[in-house]
Amino acid sequence: MIPRLTFHGAAGTVTGSCIRLETGQGQILIDCGMFQGSKTEKELNYRPFPFDPRGIAAVILTHAHIDHSGLLPKLVRHGYDGPIHATRATADLAGVMLPDSAHIQEIEVEQLNRRAQHRHGGRVEPIYTAADAAACQKLFVPQPYDAWFTVLPGLRARLWNAGHLLGSASVELEIAAPGGPLRLLASGDIGPDSKLMDPDPQGPAGVDYLICESTYGDRTREEAGADTRRQRLRDEVRAAMNPNGVLLIPSFAVERAQELISDLSRLIADGELPRIPIYVDSPLAEKATRVFADHARELEVGATFLKGLRSHDLHFTETVEQSKALDRLHGFHIVIAASGMCEAGRIRHRLKNWLWREEATVLLVGYQAAGTLGRILQEGAATVRIQGEEYNVRARIRSLDLYSGHADAAELVDWVKARLPLTHALFLDHGEPEAIAGLAARLDGVLPAVQILRPALDAPYELTATGAVAVEPETAPRLAPEKLARLDWHNDVSRLFLDINDALKGAADERARDVLIRRLERALKP
Repeated sequence: MIPRLTFHGAAGTVTGSCIRLETGQGQILIDCGMFQGSKTEKELNYRPFPFDPRGIAAVILTHAHIDHSGLLPKLVRHGYDGPIHATRATADLAGVMLPDSAHIQEIEVEQLNRRAQHRHGGRVEPIYTAADAAACQKLFVPQPYDAWFTVLPGLRARLWNAGHLLGSASVELEIAAPGGPLRLLASGDIGPDSKLMDPDPQGPAGVDYLICESTYGDRTREEAGADTRRQRLRDEVRAAMNPNGVLLIPSFAVERAQELISDLSRLIADGELPRIPIYVDSPLAEKATRVFADHARELEVGATFLKGLRSHDLHFTETVEQSKALDRLHGFHIVIAASGMCEAGRIRHRLKNWLWREEATVLLVGYQAAGTLGRILQEGAATVRIQGEEYNVRARIRSLDLYSGHADAAELVDWVKARLPLTHALFLDHGEPEAIAGLAARLDGVLPAVQILRPALDAPYELTATGAVAVEPETAPRLAPEKLARLDWHNDVSRLFLDINDALKGAADERARDVLIRRLERALKP
């Protein structure tokens, strides 16, 4: 059969990465990630896969971030029992991240069912459990960089360091075909130049088909080396210092937290900052930090990182009791807590305690997907809802984009140029529509426009010897493009509740409030 490529995630959005390749010898997946962002997108995690997991012969995982790995336990839960090929570091990180994700699924569903019981609602099952995560971990097959391995008869793969995260990889595939092998390269997530812990991204040149992420395809960050990055962080910390305040840094628990630990510890050691207690409020970050320490020789600044871990100012909170105790701290301190987009985890509890206080600062240091609480704060919301409760935003909201794990637009263009010549097609995935359009425009003149494709969710393409051909999907796409990477009705409802409360509080008197309530009641009648 003609090889077929289908984009089951990260198509028109930045999460849920999952690419299915079908050949005459079987089907494989590149990544099997969890959707994040709006509730409409996250609901996809609960739906059945748009393919039979039992029909997948192998998985190749580019890296351990949950938007690339987070549905692997679900895949196993529904019958997958083949190998999961990844680098050793990715397998080790997945060994702490996937059980943590399972724990989150179980806790969130328990809370949801408890609330539903009060409203006589139906029960919800977790996407997967800790047992599924444990079974998944047994399937990992570590692979080295820059060495071919057989995935299926007639299909071999090679991993290239993507410079995005410890163990991250771009995946090169060679597919046997009658007229000669087809070569395909899937970027995974590409790291920026001069990243703190990882080398510059690598990869082969001269492939037939190329898949490139486009998270920052429409923007170019300021050029900043290690010294500039630390100076900017130093300035943000100094501006946040309040005798009765806190600097909250929502951060991904894996690598972003470790980079911040390294830079903050060095700034204090060098006298650029006074001694400040730094609390890493994430059990996952503590476990991931041990993995990073074990792989310190693979890091660009391994020795500096290990030195930072020995700082007397650094503290990890493991238990719930230790986490809650942070709310009772006095004096300025820094809290690094997951998740990076403020969508789950302990950062939401810290925000509930501090967001309404003027002496607090929230520093966003990574990409904030559309519909997430992090993006809503970043865009200047005056009031937000967290776990059903309303909070006024009086804290300073700041952004420092120098810790992103993604290449910016200029770096992505350079990465594509280094892969040339390209025989057939470039697929732009893992980006919101504006970012994909921006990167496509920047590639004008590098490649003919006809070679640049923008796959939609669940869109299949045949990889012929003469080019990519879009074909009709076997089933309807799970979400229309306009439903992805956008605020959804859940966001609208939250905004409506906030507007209603503001209107009621601003009413002149009891009579005015009564009139408003009656108008709302009439509007709700069919």
